[in-house]
Amino acid sequence: MIGSGPVPSPGPGHRGRRRRVRVGLLAALLLPLASACGDTGGLAAAGATPTASGPVHLWPGRAGAVVPPADPGGAPPEYVPGIAPVQDQNVHAIDPATLVQAELRAHPNVQTGPDGMPPETVAAIKECGADGADPRKCPVLTPYYRDLTGNGKDELIVGIEYPDQQMSVRVYTADAEGRLNRIMATTDTVISVELAGRDVILRVPSGNAGYEVNTTWSWDETQRSMLPTWEQIVRVPGSTGPRRAPSPSPSPSPGSTGASP
Repeated sequence: MIGSGPVPSPGPGHRGRRRRVRVGLLAALLLPLASACGDTGGLAAAGATPTASGPVHLWPGRAGAVVPPADPGGAPPEYVPGIAPVQDQNVHAIDPATLVQAELRAHPNVQTGPDGMPPETVAAIKECGADGADPRKCPVLTPYYRDLTGNGKDELIVGIEYPDQQMSVRVYTADAEGRLNRIMATTDTVISVELAGRDVILRVPSGNAGYEVNTTWSWDETQRSMLPTWEQIVRVPGSTGPRRAPSPSPSPSPGSTGASP
């Protein structure tokens, strides 16, 4: 029969064995975590971080050009005469061909600048909407609408086709008095026109082969007009640049068979 006497306390050797068992269990638990860090998707060093450096001002002693201050009154409005007042600033009710015809009457015989047009384009626009006229020959394209000024009302975006793949892009907004104000007018050899948010982006060919220039036009509240706020030279995807003509092969020397060794 087992006695009921006091249980002897464990000796130092027994406590050492228990400590070694606990350390072994802890190592076994941490081993999967440590190995997981080397798996795909685990934490990994990104390498040395390059030191950031600010721009260096070259020729600091040179007297640079001075930018004149902006006119606090902004650009004067380019109101379109000869158009009936726009009700509730609703530019959707405006016929774009009638609008461009009104501008032609206000600026006759102009061939340069924002109102300039080639004579053949002027003649074609005057025929837009006439009885018996082919609507497909009207150079005024289907309009687009977008709130570009942030006033909660749509602006009218008009494109006019010119010869040689040139086109005029114009934007109009209506004020609270019903007056139609032209806030953008530019002419260029255009690849395409895009809308991104409240910006109008024109893609035009660059002077460098394989590249195009993207110009972003944005509304400027101070000037009360659309301004070219960003210009970027972009490589055309898939372009390999101009090809060079192959160099002529050297003529074989007398007695040569012309075959490679």
